[in-house]
Order: sequence, then structure tokens, then C-alpha cells
Amino acid sequence: MRRRSLLMAGGAVAGSSLMPPRAHAEPEAVDVLLVLAVDVSRSVDEDEAKLQREGYRAAITDPRVIEAVQGGMLGAVAVTYMEWAGAEYQRQLLPWMKLSGTADAERWASALAEAPRASLSWTSISGAITFGMALLEQSPFEGMRKVIDISGDGVNNSGQPVEQARDAAVARGIVINGLPIMNDRPSFGRRPAVPLDQYFAESVIGGPGAFLVAADDFTSFGAAVRRKLIREIAGRPMPLQPA
Repeated sequence: MRRRSLLMAGGAVAGSSLMPPRAHAEPEAVDVLLVLAVDVSRSVDEDEAKLQREGYRAAITDPRVIEAVQGGMLGAVAVTYMEWAGAEYQRQLLPWMKLSGTADAERWASALAEAPRASLSWTSISGAITFGMALLEQSPFEGMRKVIDISGDGVNNSGQPVEQARDAAVARGIVINGLPIMNDRPSFGRRPAVPLDQYFAESVIGGPGAFLVAADDFTSFGAAVRRKLIREIAGRPMPLQPA
């Protein structure tokens, strides 16, 4: 019941290519279970939201990302896409989907292009992590690694402290990687006492091999996503550095 209500609340896009396997089937193994958790708080305007989505669509279909997917032990990953804002808002926009080649990636990108968008106040990175943990638990796939990928342009200002959510996820064997967007526009809520990439490094990312890739702004977001996906899928550690 919990799984069904969460998927319905998530507004998952319908389509046979995106539907998870039947509940009674044995979980299919993949190299990585990857939750893409994307900030849609009020500091992200319509143009920036489009740049984020186009960045993910372009990255997932990039030949270099597909090569990384196919180079894994099993040659496949499972991805779900969620959006988040304040503590009261997390939504699974696309259900779990197996990606093993170009055709899968293109279907995923098309579904994301058609999905509706919302924008709400406040920024709860902790809420995004907690919701991402639930999505991982309910995945119809079995992953050799479990990763939550947090992208956002502000600090946690809603819900429980982000460090608590991060530590709970890491305790369950989940890796949290980050993509801070170093936006110079005014943000809502409190400003970080340190640069946003430092904040992500100290308070958001965690787990073995966790890393972040900072995007200078929304226009450089797509390149940052591509680089980060390749590293996440390949499972190789990476130094902290800008896109």
C-alpha cells in the first residue's frame, strides 16, 4: 500500500516502456540504482527549470554516458527522477526504468520532456534524501550500488537537519553525490555561511566514494550532469572540482 500511494502521489508518467516489472517477478539486477533528485524550489525560475531538464535529457542520451552504462559488470542501470522543494513536497516524476542502451535512454528523455513541472517555496535537501531512500527501498530492481544524486542551488532551510538525513542514508549503504548550482541570483531563505559547493561537501554528500561536481550556473548545468553521471555509473572516485 505504501508503494502504491507513493507512486500515485509522484505523478509518474504512464507508458509501457516506463512501467516497472510485475510485483511477483524476481528483482532484476543492475549495476546501479540511481535516484536523480532535482531542486524545483522557488529560487529556480521557469527558464532555469528548463535548463535543468534539458541538461538531464542531454546527459542521459550522451554516447559517453551510454558507454559508461554498457561498460559496467551487468551493462545496465536503473534510474528514477524526482523533484523536491520544501519539506512538504517531494514527487517521483518518472518511475524506475532500466537503461542499457541508446533506445532506453531516448525513451527516458522523451518521457521527461513531457512531464509536468511544479515550483514551490523553501528548500529541504533532507526531505529529498529521505524520499530518495524510500524510492530505493521500493525499487523493482536490485542494484549492486545505491546512489542519490542531489542537485540544487541553495541550502537546507526546511525540515530536519540535512546532516541527519545524510547520515541515515549512509548507514543504509547509500551514497549521496551532489551537484551544487553556484547561482549568483538572490535565493529564498538563509544564505550559506560558506560557498555552496563547500556546504554540499560538508553537509550533503556522504558514503564511500561520494563526490560533487559544481556547476557555475544553470547554463553550465548540462555539462556538469554529464560528467557526474559518467563517474556515478562507472563507480570511480573523483576529486571535488567545478564543471
